[in-house]
Amino acid sequence: MSSTTTDEVVVVTVPTTPIEGMRPGTSGLRKKVEVWQEKHYVANFIQSLIDTAVDSNGGKMLETIVVAGDGRYYNDEAIKIISGICAANGISNIWIPQGGIMSTPAVSAVIRRRTESGGGEDGQGIAQGGIVLTASHNPGGPGEDFGIKYNEGLGQPANEEFTENLYKKTLEISSYKTIADSPDIDLAAPVGTKYQLTSTSAVTIIDPFQNYLDALKSCFDFDQLRTFGSSGFSILFDGMHGAGGLFAKRVLVDELGLPESSLMRCNPLPDFGKCHPDPNLTYASELVKKMGLKSDGSADSSIDASTLPMLGAANDGDGDRNLIAGAQFFVTPSDSMALICDNYEAIPQFSSKGGLNGVARSMPSSAALDVVAEARNIPCFVTPTGWKFFGNLMSSKESFGGKDYNPFLCGEESFGTGSDHVREKDGLWAVLAWMSILAKANEGISDGESLVGVKEIVTKHWAKYGRHFYCRYDYEGVDSDAANRVMDIIRDNLVNGDASSVVSGDSGIKFVDAVEFSYTDPVDGSQTSKQGLTLNFQLGASGDPARVVFRLSGTGSAGATIRMYLEQFEKDTSKHGMSAPVALKDLADEALRLVQMEQTTGRDAPTVIT
Repeated sequence: MSSTTTDEVVVVTVPTTPIEGMRPGTSGLRKKVEVWQEKHYVANFIQSLIDTAVDSNGGKMLETIVVAGDGRYYNDEAIKIISGICAANGISNIWIPQGGIMSTPAVSAVIRRRTESGGGEDGQGIAQGGIVLTASHNPGGPGEDFGIKYNEGLGQPANEEFTENLYKKTLEISSYKTIADSPDIDLAAPVGTKYQLTSTSAVTIIDPFQNYLDALKSCFDFDQLRTFGSSGFSILFDGMHGAGGLFAKRVLVDELGLPESSLMRCNPLPDFGKCHPDPNLTYASELVKKMGLKSDGSADSSIDASTLPMLGAANDGDGDRNLIAGAQFFVTPSDSMALICDNYEAIPQFSSKGGLNGVARSMPSSAALDVVAEARNIPCFVTPTGWKFFGNLMSSKESFGGKDYNPFLCGEESFGTGSDHVREKDGLWAVLAWMSILAKANEGISDGESLVGVKEIVTKHWAKYGRHFYCRYDYEGVDSDAANRVMDIIRDNLVNGDASSVVSGDSGIKFVDAVEFSYTDPVDGSQTSKQGLTLNFQLGASGDPARVVFRLSGTGSAGATIRMYLEQFEKDTSKHGMSAPVALKDLADEALRLVQMEQTTGRDAPTVIT
């Protein structure tokens, strides 16, 4: 170990060796927290990350970086380790939010907006990147998950070239730099407090909310929402004990004047209160019940709808995902995105600029957005799963001098929705978008007249465009070899096999063909392959198309998660009231039979249906 002294602070170079398994997934590197707590683990990864960032910055050390987390177990300790490594490497300004907690979209807002004085407009931010400590919607606490991801200078998740170069450096690392003593940083110190770690590097405690609030206020009419909030509107927001709860309180209660009773589980906890902070019908079961819904998303008719909140919403661990529901009415993420697109006039961010210049969805998401985009004459893109692909489209002009697709709307079926106000999905943005849609729908409603609710808005939309029945089966913690065998069966028997030889089951649903999705980025020309396997079907009675997508998720920390996405279109309004899992049961059974799921994995049922 070698050392140098800088004004009594000792910078040390610590010998180390590569640690296997540090290839980042869809949203950074996620492992069990005990893995991260092993000697050198955090340091190896962060040193490799900094070296990669320097390479992508033309060989120059970064000057300013954000370090923040979602508050999960090991958050504070990791922040201090990372701060020491950043300082030892010569990063001048290390910004940490008060409390150490910040939602992922808020980190993106800081990168895009924060100047030396704290405020700033979009695009004026001086931070060159952000290290985000999160495993998103995965559980936290001892024995659970921890993760680290990196956001680049426009606030967007690191692209595949960056993460692949980072991985290569983890295989080559021989030493890392840090300071001799753990930094004595009080994360609860007042905003503006500075800690001089070396003669050239300091930590500054920053306001977690300011830049994010500015971003939201650039999108929505807060005065209109405040008025609507006091005119019969009610909401129940479930923070799932994640980072988003703090921001929900600041926006919904402090800014919009809604009562504290509008919030549940909005105090961040290191173990998320031992809940799984994933905002879906299974893990947000308490909210689902309070919205008058059954576990499959159908209405619980035993509950009086008039006693329920008008809007229900939930965030995940790091505040970037969202669940949307009305009284006795669940809105799928794909439908939510299509509804926001079709009602863009209600959102000042879009309406003030003449509408949307582009929309995009992940390939597994339903085609509900495509139908609206075509009718509205809006360019629509279908990308692989991963927010970084949307980031390129949003930054087409900013980074590449290409076509400007902003204002831009995008989303994933996995409860992620966002726009170009930041470069991450944003759960609270989606909630305010729905609140704006409801406010617009209720303009001119007289006192005493019933307000137009979520159900009325969505069913009217279906009557106009048709309904895309949609749900997802998750098989979590599957043996990795077995999961890969399922994918190989699909490739060998269905993608590369003879479709005419596939025998249909008793349901009468006919297998048409299967394809493997690949993507050529329209902005930078990069190519991405093996992004999901799609089985196309024809429904027996109507002849309408249906599809089932299979892919392995890149967001778990152990084993493999097989995700099966089911979609079928229905124009007949008399059938629109069916529960999606019920409507899609025959399609699911046929797909599972063809891919030999139970025989290969031993699973006779999914872990979660959403």
